Amino acid sequence: MTTEFTRHDVSSAPEAARPIMDNTAKGFGFVPAPVALMAESPELLEGFMTGNGLFNKTTLSQLEREVFILTMATTVECHYCVAMHSSILTRSKADQSLIEALRARKPLDDPKLEAMRVFTLAVMEGHGHVEPEVKEAFFNAGYTKRNALEVVLGLGVYTISTYANRMTDAPVDEPFKAFEWHAEH
Repeated sequence: MTTEFTRHDVSSAPEAARPIMDNTAKGFGFVPAPVALMAESPELLEGFMTGNGLFNKTTLSQLEREVFILTMATTVECHYCVAMHSSILTRSKADQSLIEALRARKPLDDPKLEAMRVFTLAVMEGHGHVEPEVKEAFFNAGYTKRNALEVVLGLGVYTISTYANRMTDAPVDEPFKAFEWHAEH
Protein backbone atom coordinates (compact mmCIF):
# COMPACT_ATOMS: atom_id res chain seq x y z
CA MET A 1 0.00 0.00 0.00
CA THR A 2 1.32 3.42 -0.93
CA THR A 3 1.52 6.02 1.81
CA GLU A 4 0.99 8.91 -0.59
CA PHE A 5 -2.39 10.58 -0.56
CA THR A 6 -4.37 10.96 -3.77
CA ARG A 7 -4.89 14.41 -5.18
CA HIS A 8 -8.44 13.85 -6.35
CA ASP A 9 -10.26 15.64 -9.09
CA VAL A 10 -14.03 15.78 -9.16
CA SER A 11 -14.28 12.54 -11.15
CA SER A 12 -11.98 10.48 -8.88
CA ALA A 13 -13.20 11.82 -5.53
CA PRO A 14 -15.64 9.94 -3.36
CA GLU A 15 -19.20 10.88 -4.33
CA ALA A 16 -19.87 12.85 -1.12
CA ALA A 17 -16.83 15.10 -1.73
CA ARG A 18 -17.74 16.03 -5.31
CA PRO A 19 -20.25 18.84 -4.63
CA ILE A 20 -17.82 20.45 -2.18
CA MET A 21 -15.04 20.26 -4.74
CA ASP A 22 -17.29 21.73 -7.45
CA ASN A 23 -18.27 24.61 -5.18
CA THR A 24 -14.66 25.27 -4.20
CA ALA A 25 -13.56 25.28 -7.84
CA LYS A 26 -16.20 27.92 -8.59
CA GLY A 27 -14.77 30.17 -5.88
CA PHE A 28 -11.08 29.72 -6.73
CA GLY A 29 -11.23 28.87 -10.41
CA PHE A 30 -9.50 25.57 -9.58
CA VAL A 31 -9.54 22.91 -6.85
CA PRO A 32 -6.79 23.81 -4.38
CA ALA A 33 -4.46 20.96 -3.42
CA PRO A 34 -5.69 20.80 0.20
CA VAL A 35 -9.28 20.31 -0.95
CA ALA A 36 -8.25 17.72 -3.54
CA LEU A 37 -6.30 15.82 -0.90
CA MET A 38 -8.88 16.15 1.90
CA ALA A 39 -11.51 14.80 -0.52
CA GLU A 40 -10.29 11.30 0.38
CA SER A 41 -12.36 11.81 3.54
CA PRO A 42 -15.57 13.62 2.56
CA GLU A 43 -16.40 14.02 6.27
CA LEU A 44 -13.10 15.79 6.96
CA LEU A 45 -13.56 18.01 3.92
CA GLU A 46 -17.13 18.87 4.87
CA GLY A 47 -16.11 19.49 8.47
CA PHE A 48 -13.38 21.92 7.40
CA MET A 49 -15.54 23.74 4.85
CA THR A 50 -18.46 24.05 7.27
CA GLY A 51 -16.20 25.23 10.07
CA ASN A 52 -14.46 27.70 7.79
CA GLY A 53 -17.83 29.12 6.77
CA LEU A 54 -18.74 29.55 10.43
CA PHE A 55 -15.37 31.15 11.25
CA ASN A 56 -15.89 33.62 8.40
CA LYS A 57 -19.23 34.63 9.99
CA THR A 58 -17.66 35.57 13.34
CA THR A 59 -17.50 39.14 14.57
CA LEU A 60 -13.76 39.21 13.91
CA SER A 61 -12.86 41.34 10.89
CA GLN A 62 -11.30 39.72 7.84
CA LEU A 63 -7.95 41.24 8.79
CA GLU A 64 -8.21 39.92 12.36
CA ARG A 65 -9.09 36.45 11.04
CA GLU A 66 -6.12 36.54 8.68
CA VAL A 67 -3.79 37.59 11.53
CA PHE A 68 -5.14 34.67 13.54
CA ILE A 69 -4.70 32.23 10.62
CA LEU A 70 -1.14 33.29 9.80
CA THR A 71 -0.20 33.20 13.47
CA MET A 72 -1.49 29.66 13.77
CA ALA A 73 -0.13 28.55 10.38
CA THR A 74 3.42 29.75 11.07
CA THR A 75 3.33 28.20 14.54
CA VAL A 76 2.31 24.75 13.27
CA GLU A 77 4.41 25.26 10.12
CA CYS A 78 1.70 24.80 7.51
CA HIS A 79 3.48 25.97 4.38
CA TYR A 80 0.29 25.91 2.28
CA CYS A 81 -1.76 28.05 4.69
CA VAL A 82 1.05 30.59 5.01
CA ALA A 83 1.35 30.93 1.23
CA MET A 84 -2.39 31.09 0.60
CA HIS A 85 -3.20 33.53 3.40
CA SER A 86 -0.20 35.73 2.55
CA SER A 87 -1.71 35.94 -0.92
CA ILE A 88 -5.13 36.81 0.52
CA LEU A 89 -3.63 39.58 2.68
CA THR A 90 -1.67 40.94 -0.29
CA ARG A 91 -4.77 40.98 -2.52
CA SER A 92 -6.71 42.76 0.23
CA LYS A 93 -4.01 45.46 0.24
CA ALA A 94 -2.80 44.72 3.78
CA ASP A 95 0.39 46.50 4.76
CA GLN A 96 3.41 44.52 3.53
CA SER A 97 5.21 45.03 6.85
CA LEU A 98 2.29 43.30 8.62
CA ILE A 99 2.53 40.31 6.27
CA GLU A 100 6.30 40.12 6.69
CA ALA A 101 6.07 40.28 10.49
CA LEU A 102 3.43 37.54 10.59
CA ARG A 103 5.49 35.30 8.29
CA ALA A 104 8.59 35.93 10.44
CA ARG A 105 6.66 35.34 13.69
CA LYS A 106 7.56 38.84 14.90
CA PRO A 107 5.53 41.35 16.96
CA LEU A 108 3.09 43.50 15.00
CA ASP A 109 3.13 47.30 14.98
CA ASP A 110 -0.66 47.58 15.35
CA PRO A 111 -1.48 47.11 19.07
CA LYS A 112 -4.88 45.51 18.48
CA LEU A 113 -3.57 43.05 15.90
CA GLU A 114 -0.60 42.30 18.15
CA ALA A 115 -3.06 41.50 20.95
CA MET A 116 -4.74 39.02 18.57
CA ARG A 117 -1.39 37.43 17.72
CA VAL A 118 -0.31 37.14 21.36
CA PHE A 119 -3.71 35.83 22.47
CA THR A 120 -3.75 33.22 19.68
CA LEU A 121 -0.30 32.00 20.68
CA ALA A 122 -1.34 31.86 24.35
CA VAL A 123 -4.47 29.84 23.59
CA MET A 124 -2.42 27.43 21.48
CA GLU A 125 0.43 27.09 23.96
CA GLY A 126 -1.89 26.75 26.96
CA HIS A 127 -4.26 24.34 25.17
CA GLY A 128 -7.05 26.76 26.02
CA HIS A 129 -5.66 28.09 29.29
CA VAL A 130 -4.70 31.75 29.01
CA GLU A 131 -3.01 33.68 31.79
CA PRO A 132 -5.17 36.48 33.23
CA GLU A 133 -2.80 39.25 32.06
CA VAL A 134 -2.93 38.00 28.46
CA LYS A 135 -6.75 37.87 28.56
CA GLU A 136 -6.82 41.34 30.08
CA ALA A 137 -4.53 42.71 27.34
CA PHE A 138 -6.76 41.08 24.70
CA PHE A 139 -9.90 42.64 26.18
CA ASN A 140 -8.18 46.00 26.75
CA ALA A 141 -7.23 46.03 23.04
CA GLY A 142 -10.95 46.08 22.22
CA TYR A 143 -11.75 42.40 21.86
CA THR A 144 -14.69 40.76 23.58
CA LYS A 145 -15.38 37.47 25.33
CA ARG A 146 -17.17 36.43 22.17
CA ASN A 147 -14.01 37.17 20.18
CA ALA A 148 -12.00 35.01 22.60
CA LEU A 149 -14.32 32.09 21.92
CA GLU A 150 -14.21 32.81 18.17
CA VAL A 151 -10.44 32.26 18.39
CA VAL A 152 -11.20 28.80 19.82
CA LEU A 153 -13.50 28.15 16.85
CA GLY A 154 -10.72 29.23 14.49
CA LEU A 155 -8.26 26.91 16.21
CA GLY A 156 -10.62 23.98 15.74
CA VAL A 157 -11.19 24.76 12.08
CA TYR A 158 -7.58 25.47 11.20
CA THR A 159 -6.30 22.47 13.12
CA ILE A 160 -8.20 20.40 10.58
CA SER A 161 -6.65 22.28 7.69
CA THR A 162 -3.08 22.65 8.91
CA TYR A 163 -2.79 19.07 10.15
CA ALA A 164 -4.32 17.63 6.97
CA ASN A 165 -2.08 19.82 4.78
CA ARG A 166 1.01 18.66 6.62
CA MET A 167 -0.02 14.99 6.68
CA THR A 168 -0.79 14.94 2.95
CA ASP A 169 2.17 17.15 1.97
CA ALA A 170 -0.19 19.45 0.08
CA PRO A 171 1.87 21.16 -2.63
CA VAL A 172 1.50 24.91 -3.01
CA ASP A 173 -0.67 25.66 -6.03
CA GLU A 174 0.62 27.97 -8.76
CA PRO A 175 -1.52 31.01 -7.74
CA PHE A 176 0.20 31.00 -4.33
CA LYS A 177 3.77 30.09 -5.41
CA ALA A 178 4.97 33.69 -5.13
CA PHE A 179 4.13 33.49 -1.42
CA GLU A 180 5.87 30.19 -0.62
CA TRP A 181 7.17 29.96 2.92
CA HIS A 182 9.48 27.58 4.70
CA ALA A 183 9.87 27.44 8.46
CA GLU A 184 13.25 28.41 9.80
CA HIS A 185 14.33 26.25 12.70
